[in-house]
Amino acid sequence: MYDEMNIMKGRHGMKPIELKDVQKKLDKFSNKEVYVHVETTNGAYASHFDNQGYNVGAYIRNAKVTYTQGKIKGDGNSYRVGLKLPIGWIYAEGLTDWTMFEEKLLLAGHDREGRLMVSLQISESPFSH
Repeated sequence: MYDEMNIMKGRHGMKPIELKDVQKKLDKFSNKEVYVHVETTNGAYASHFDNQGYNVGAYIRNAKVTYTQGKIKGDGNSYRVGLKLPIGWIYAEGLTDWTMFEEKLLLAGHDREGRLMVSLQISESPFSH
């Protein structure tokens, strides 16, 4: 059985981002109370290439927010999504793929080897732990 994280990491059912399709989904969630998941990582492999690399990442799960505007921009290779909050922004960059899974918008950025680098997920219900 798949959950949203297995889909993101393995690209199961994900497709390359189509800007207009993703924008419609972002608009669907705007001005509603939603749960957001944001994750970035370069993974443990970052320091394997030379001794200068650092492992970095960020992880936020089930942050309850209401965004007034969601916007996607990009060059056709990778995209960035910003969610405008009443007092700030949520922002993810380097997104390449997307899907809808159980009424959840799943956006991911994968590197050339298919490894997950960034994730942004939006849902009206909490994500699994």
